[in-house]
Amino acid sequence: MVLYLLLPGARRGWTWRVLPIGLAYAATMILYVLANKLTTSANAIFLQSTAPFYLLLLGPFALREPIAKIDFAVVPAIAAGALLLLLGSAPAAATAPHPGQGNLIAAASGATWALTIAGLRWMGKRSPATDAAAATVIVGNLIAFAVCLPLALPVTHASGTDLEVLLYIGVFQVALAYVFLTRSLREVPALEAAILLLVEPVFNPLWTWLVHGERPGTLAIAGGAIIVMAAFAESVWQAGPGRVPAGQVPADR
Repeated sequence: MVLYLLLPGARRGWTWRVLPIGLAYAATMILYVLANKLTTSANAIFLQSTAPFYLLLLGPFALREPIAKIDFAVVPAIAAGALLLLLGSAPAAATAPHPGQGNLIAAASGATWALTIAGLRWMGKRSPATDAAAATVIVGNLIAFAVCLPLALPVTHASGTDLEVLLYIGVFQVALAYVFLTRSLREVPALEAAILLLVEPVFNPLWTWLVHGERPGTLAIAGGAIIVMAAFAESVWQAGPGRVPAGQVPADR
């Protein structure tokens, strides 16, 4: 939060448009955390990564970004992967006490994440000289903080290690990562941005398995693999020679 406030563009990007997009971003964070508490982290991150499915509908209407032919193959693959995740919940465990409920919440976070990416892209197009997207992230974090604070009180114990972890997450895991994200969304179409961000789920199940011994179900692993492979296929196709990124006009027009 402090890192964002230090950016001059973020302090100039406050308009009425910030609030609805900030609400979508706050909902994404809250839903994702709730999902992680109820289902496996693999299911939570993979189901949130269904955002391209929703962006296929949002892009042409909200952003005036045409749909590439390959997206008609990628998005059904993502939907199929999500279906396997929903159907292939592992039995309840200490780190995933209510996997079915958590899966539904994670799927909802995918929809709100799509709204967030579309909104950030929309803001970036209309305010290219400012960090309006950064202002949106600030608002989203403030909303999430206000909603979750009553649930955290009273704080009965906080060790030095707890504070160090919070500081690391706040500066590097959240703030710095979203500085890069909001800057890049000015140049990258919403659907392509969401698909590129799917690289993150590759490492998520690995870390939770190594640290917590959490093992996703077979169908969940298959569903996640389908989503990631579809993402890579789309990225390779977009990087091919002569491709015009969605939302841009060829130079000879």
